[in-house]
Amino acid sequence: MKNYRYFIITMIIVMTMINYIDRGAISYAQEDIIKEFGFDNIAWGSILGYFGYGYMLGSLFGGVTADKKGPKFVWLIAGTLWSLFEIGMAFAGEIGMALFGGSALAGFGLLRVLFGLSEGPIFSTISKTNANWAAPRERGLLSALGLIGVPLGALITAPIVSGFLVISTWRVLFVILGLLGLVWIIIWYKVFTDYPEDNKKVSQAELESIRSTEETVHGEKTVETEQNAHEKWYHFFKSPTLIFNMIGYFGFQYINFLILTWTPKYLQDEYHFEIHSLWYLGMIPWIGACFTAYFGGRLSDWLRVKTGSLRIARSGLAIFGMSLAAICFLIIPTTNQIGWIMFLMMLGNACIFLPNAVYWSVIIDTAPKKTGTYGGITHFFVNSATIIAPTLTGILVTAYGYGSMFISAVIAAVIGIIAMSFVKPGIKKMKTTT
Repeated sequence: MKNYRYFIITMIIVMTMINYIDRGAISYAQEDIIKEFGFDNIAWGSILGYFGYGYMLGSLFGGVTADKKGPKFVWLIAGTLWSLFEIGMAFAGEIGMALFGGSALAGFGLLRVLFGLSEGPIFSTISKTNANWAAPRERGLLSALGLIGVPLGALITAPIVSGFLVISTWRVLFVILGLLGLVWIIIWYKVFTDYPEDNKKVSQAELESIRSTEETVHGEKTVETEQNAHEKWYHFFKSPTLIFNMIGYFGFQYINFLILTWTPKYLQDEYHFEIHSLWYLGMIPWIGACFTAYFGGRLSDWLRVKTGSLRIARSGLAIFGMSLAAICFLIIPTTNQIGWIMFLMMLGNACIFLPNAVYWSVIIDTAPKKTGTYGGITHFFVNSATIIAPTLTGILVTAYGYGSMFISAVIAAVIGIIAMSFVKPGIKKMKTTT
């Protein structure tokens, strides 16, 4: 295969799609689950938010382990566990009632935490994989391709899950999704290696292309040229670039998880759509993001070449995309026309996904040999948004109505814009040890 690394990226896209269907399925099954166990909006927001507690820890330990043990080890362990816990979600209520004094809420909380813990390593491990497999000139593109499974997965979640729930039960749904993850793990075990040098399917010509440093720009680092790869994990906190990139990424993740977890309930509560209507309405916010997630990676790499500036290619693109998103979400509370609202949600989501690959590219540009560890630390703090977004939305919606959730999205976007203005990719500005 001439470009085997693109096959690896394709496999990652498939895995990410499965991953996002797994985590998004509960939002479409919410009506049946709430009816069966009697949860209110605040309790339901808490259940959605419990995922984030495990996700934060999983992203931290997954990134560190990917640097120490290699990404393949993490892929196999994490993928197997999240698939098993997805299956376990089918019995979460019964587990809670049996183990926690009759509390179905505790059962769902436990399974959501464990599910999040096992899914946490995914993106820091994708980043580590890209650092090992991507040539500098295509980091933005391959990062974007690795992440494009996010909007694609969210897009197809609506028709797959809502369609399935019309003909079967939410319990069967979780079991089937878990089994799909296990099938992917078996295939991945056979086709993936930590480095292209270790893979018999990678030609010498492709390997030379991956390891070429001829087209690097000022400040950019590669696996071969980076110095001080012996840095400790806490050196992350000496780098303004990495810290502000983390804050910028938080703004993205807040909006992403808000839309993923609350859109189905918003449409049902505010506009009284039934589950059979959500198969197409739930797709709409993700349509544009499928294109901009890919296009943004290409655009970032193009800007890198044309301007010779990583700051314009990465930070500038993030500021541009988040600014457009903030405008879209600011307009939504001013109208009650569902067609206009769905269009603005689609456009706003597309705008936040335009720089989706940027946040991970910044880490690779700045510290390619520590991408797993630094990516894990980044994701740990960023994933507080996976707790805050659904939990806070439940509180805001109960107190102020659904318009408040879009205002909170605007605030998250502004935080991201301010933070990314301080990001200088490739420049750590920290003392090094010998």
